[in-house]
Amino acid sequence: MTTWIKVARAQLVGGFSTFAYPWIILGLNFIIANVVNAATGGPKNGHSGEVAAIYAAFLAMGVLSVVRGLPFGLAIGISRRSYFMGVTILALALSVVDGLLLTLLQGLESATNGWGDGLHFFRVPYILPGPWYLTWLTSFVLLAVCFVWGMWFGIVFKRWNLFGLMTFIIIQVLALSAGIAIATTAHAWTSIGHFFETLSVTGLTGLLAVLGLFLFAGGLATIRRVTV
Repeated sequence: MTTWIKVARAQLVGGFSTFAYPWIILGLNFIIANVVNAATGGPKNGHSGEVAAIYAAFLAMGVLSVVRGLPFGLAIGISRRSYFMGVTILALALSVVDGLLLTLLQGLESATNGWGDGLHFFRVPYILPGPWYLTWLTSFVLLAVCFVWGMWFGIVFKRWNLFGLMTFIIIQVLALSAGIAIATTAHAWTSIGHFFETLSVTGLTGLLAVLGLFLFAGGLATIRRVTV
């Protein structure tokens, strides 16, 4: 456990960018959303999807945490498992803090009637619509899932290079395509739609947490034979 904590702390060397990078990306999207609203007359209590940028940033951070940091970690004698666990601890800590910040910004947005222009940048229908504690939990899980997913991408790249990474991406695309084809052939879209209509945000968060555990297990299994 001590080694895991040291790995997590090592990721924060020069760590302003670690904290700031997702918020710089999100801030730019926030500015763009407001400029677009001003130019078009505003959404008038409409919703914006640009908050997804911070989740994409966490995925990218997960990739970079492995691609840039793993060779150094192995060079100084840290085991692959310890490195993976240490970065996972960092991912969870960042997800807790940034999830709380997203929740606070959502509350400020509500208090100002969408920043005075009806813009619901931080309140996403169905996914982030509920009370503050549920928004915090869902944001935390989503951020952690994206980071761990990114780590798995990075691990695959370090183990099998670009060809392996492209194969990994293609496998996921094919799996998604197969699922869509099966649902279409079985005429199951109505049932799927009904399932998600009746699924609460808490249930959705639980499903995302299960997905996160699957991604964590996949990354941990893949990193064991990584060579640099």
